[in-house]
Amino acid sequence: MSPASSATLIEPEPPAPPARRASRPIELTGSFDHEGHRLWYTEFGSGDKVVVLTHGIMLTRRMHAPLARRLAGAGFRVITLDLLGHGDSDRPTESWLYSMPSFAEQTLALLDHLEVEAAVIGGTSLGANVSLEVAISAPERARGLIVEMPVLDNAIVAGLFTFAPLLMAARFLPVTVQAVALLASLVPHGNQWVDVVTDTLSQRPAPMAALLHGVLFGRIAPPKSARRKITTRTLVIGHQGDPIHPFGDADTLAIDMPDAEFVQARSPVELRLDPTRLSDAIRDFAASCYED
Repeated sequence: MSPASSATLIEPEPPAPPARRASRPIELTGSFDHEGHRLWYTEFGSGDKVVVLTHGIMLTRRMHAPLARRLAGAGFRVITLDLLGHGDSDRPTESWLYSMPSFAEQTLALLDHLEVEAAVIGGTSLGANVSLEVAISAPERARGLIVEMPVLDNAIVAGLFTFAPLLMAARFLPVTVQAVALLASLVPHGNQWVDVVTDTLSQRPAPMAALLHGVLFGRIAPPKSARRKITTRTLVIGHQGDPIHPFGDADTLAIDMPDAEFVQARSPVELRLDPTRLSDAIRDFAASCYED
């Protein structure tokens, strides 16, 4: 018998079943009515550990989608809200409807709509100030605060220089706002941050003017004396090199508040472009708010 004929036949092993892909947390979009206006939100994930995130001025809830997905993957139920005058929510043209206390009321109305007793309340820039207002008006509804880039005393002048020209353009040169919105509509969608920018540029003159008027000439944030009395556990995130969100505001806020911790971002865009470190810090902080 030849060597070839004496070889033992080895049956090939059956192919391994394909690995199951991790299921992506569910994402649901919804809306509710608050004082005659429709507000839109998106839910990421599910469960009893709830985090609410609000956006910066003239931005939308889309800016927090990457962070919301990361937190949802860690077991949180995250809700991102378009405040009045932003994103898909209604955009009335009366300036008196826009203020930080009003935005805080809308955030609390979202909790009521979803039948959530209390949540970790967070936000960026305008949304950071809204979180502080929630802690002032309804401290029992806030298990913790995530305050990224607050706009406080040191930011007032830079904020006026930045946004007052936009207010003037929207009020007296509305065609410029319309032209920018038209150009933004021509940009292809599909990239997270391109979409965030085009959303921001897609403004209508009258609502934009009302929003800026209401925010700039209203109460920007709770006064220092009130902030010192906020006992809610708080994570403050700040950075250097940004006059609208000065490091001194964030650092001083963390010192003033009785139960706050401070994390310094490497840049204004670290959480957006290199999110791992800050996202992990936010995740751990939010988890600690539910340990009691």
